[in-house]
Amino acid sequence: MGVPLLDLKAHHAPLHQAIMAALEQTFQSQAFILGPEVGRLEERVAAYCQAKYGIGVSSGTDALLVALMALGIGPGDEVITTPYSFFATAGAVVRLGAMPVLVDIDPTTYNLDPAKIGAVLTAKTKAIIPVHLYGQCADMAPIMDLAKRHHLSVVEDAAQAIGSEYRDGQRASSIGTIGCLSFFPSKNLGCLGDGGMAVTNDPDLAERMKVLRTHGSKPKYYHKLIGGNFRLDTIQAAVLNVKLNYLDGWTKQRQENAIRYEALFKQSGLVEAGKVRLPVPVYQNSSAKHYHIYNQFVLRVERREALMTHLKQQGIGAEIYYPVPFHLQECFRYLGYREGGFPESERAAKETVAIPIYPELTADQQTEVVEAIAAFYQ
Repeated sequence: MGVPLLDLKAHHAPLHQAIMAALEQTFQSQAFILGPEVGRLEERVAAYCQAKYGIGVSSGTDALLVALMALGIGPGDEVITTPYSFFATAGAVVRLGAMPVLVDIDPTTYNLDPAKIGAVLTAKTKAIIPVHLYGQCADMAPIMDLAKRHHLSVVEDAAQAIGSEYRDGQRASSIGTIGCLSFFPSKNLGCLGDGGMAVTNDPDLAERMKVLRTHGSKPKYYHKLIGGNFRLDTIQAAVLNVKLNYLDGWTKQRQENAIRYEALFKQSGLVEAGKVRLPVPVYQNSSAKHYHIYNQFVLRVERREALMTHLKQQGIGAEIYYPVPFHLQECFRYLGYREGGFPESERAAKETVAIPIYPELTADQQTEVVEAIAAFYQ
């Protein structure tokens, strides 16, 4: 029958009436720019993330950008981050004239390896951007310890990790200096277009980001800073205020789907044969409840390109995140990195594939996915 990578129609169908009511209310208010729904969402998302302040912005990319701007990152500065992430992680650094300094990933979590950060620290280092990739937190304790000792800011790229918890129950985006979220439709909490948020516990940074998102003006038409147009639309905030009520339930469903996948893959013999390696939720035995929120369910596989062709023929949705690490992207050639420089990132880029994990995925659909993969390796 086929299984899509993501089924937004099934996702939104039960919410149709509530979402349309929220849109109608916003339309009647005519408060389309920074209306009351934005402030309400900022308070709710900040509290959900265990942070004090939320600043709604136009995308997850712009959350990263406004966070770095608020920290004063600019030409001559270096920002340490991963080579293996969505482009915006490094792109936001370069857009401000700063230099991304790359550090390889941990092969188990796909997140920045803290043990490798010390080797690239210089007097120009101003910040670290760990990415909580695929819905699991990076190892934040050693990162925060190093940042404290060297007086560095930490900007958490939590675009794929809203609600994900670190080993002591701390939530992604509240551990560092500023956390950045994305509400792109495919995210665990997605709106009906682009949207994002920065969260922080620092009142001065929160105020600075609020000013920066409106061209640096406060009051209107008076500019002490040069900012940008980074505002979150009221319509998107209204939708998100409806959907936030269901987020914990969706996370639980994703985790249950992950458990079912683990059982199905082990029953198939693919894991024992070494054809498929499953995600490893490293914080599951800690006090964290949402240790992994499975924004993606990512496998390591043999003969990936041929498998992708097979899955497409079977109507099974699959995606490669991310086929080209930053250091091998043409636009970053000037950084001077070469193939082989970050072997774990390069290996992940060649071996990984994401399969459906959305909350509405049924047990029968999961069985169909695993059977299609098993058939390929027979």
